[in-house]
Amino acid sequence: MATLPRAGSVRFHELHTHVWRGNRRMGSIVTAYDVEYIEIYTSDQRKTTDYFVSSMGFQEKARCRTGALDSILLRQKDIQLVITSGAGTADFLAAHGDGIADIAFACEDPLAAREGALAAGARDLTSGNPAGPAVSGFGAVRHTLLKRSAGRPHALPPGRDWIASPERAAQDGTTTELRLLDHIAVCLEAGTLHDTVRYYIDGFGFEEYSSEYVAVGEQAMDSIVVRSPSAGITFTIIEPDSTKKPGQIDEFLERNGGPGVQHLAFLVDEIIPAVLEFESRGVEFLQTPGTYYDALAERIDNLDEAIADLRKTNVLADRDEWGYLLQLFTRSPYERRTLFFELIQRHGAQGFGSSNIRALYEAVERARAANS
Repeated sequence: MATLPRAGSVRFHELHTHVWRGNRRMGSIVTAYDVEYIEIYTSDQRKTTDYFVSSMGFQEKARCRTGALDSILLRQKDIQLVITSGAGTADFLAAHGDGIADIAFACEDPLAAREGALAAGARDLTSGNPAGPAVSGFGAVRHTLLKRSAGRPHALPPGRDWIASPERAAQDGTTTELRLLDHIAVCLEAGTLHDTVRYYIDGFGFEEYSSEYVAVGEQAMDSIVVRSPSAGITFTIIEPDSTKKPGQIDEFLERNGGPGVQHLAFLVDEIIPAVLEFESRGVEFLQTPGTYYDALAERIDNLDEAIADLRKTNVLADRDEWGYLLQLFTRSPYERRTLFFELIQRHGAQGFGSSNIRALYEAVERARAANS
């Protein structure tokens, strides 16, 4: 099992960031615009559904049983999650544990989108997919390709016999709303980053937005951000540096049985009350070293929020040339401790909190130590 330096011993070595301007790589034909829904395969549908409904404010909209799949549709604003269990998930769960199996794309022409993805090297996964055209993404994650709807809220995912769930009032006292899916973080095996990026550029018309190399202690990772021109889909794609010691990305790959989605980031208007509310409802967040806040005022000035409130809630802060952001990561609620979630608040910032890598590494290390 890969190991990390103990908490408090990690030293920040280097961070190289490049935001592409002008000559960034982009696809010639845009075929994917938004994330229509994300499907999570789980061995405990009730527990997984309760986490999103009772703790994060999602509402159950419909249920269905299609063949060997039993699904529940959850929705909050424009975010749709499909929570699926049943015999049809058995192979995925045995190989990867609970996690994301499908990131469905909204497309102008799903069939043309499939042909474009196949030309870029995708595998055709349409056969047996009740929703229609589907292609491979990364690891065991597929992309169902759906007709882009004219408006919101979304239509029910097609190809399934959905039965509307009874309308229920929002969870008593719930005030936080997740506004949208900010980004999806993907972990890949070493040496596959650039081919994967090229696939999304050539296959779906994504643009390469930024790239980073981050080294913490004796571990390092490369990452590239790609997004659809509509900005409705953003992937932060990460691979470990194989010339360095194994670290948390390697551990994710081992636990997950290969590449997969590491976390989903949800945009909120006010992160501090969101964290307090979610914690009161059972969401566990990673802890941030107290020393992080001792130097925060020198590193980031003109924050609207009080540093004492950030310290109390463990919220991280970062600034780029456009503004600043606040973010915090949950502990994984799943047995293999792979998939987790992020809350992010943006005050103009367009980045993803690169300067917080050290704090995140230390927080994850403490979580690993507590679970060992």
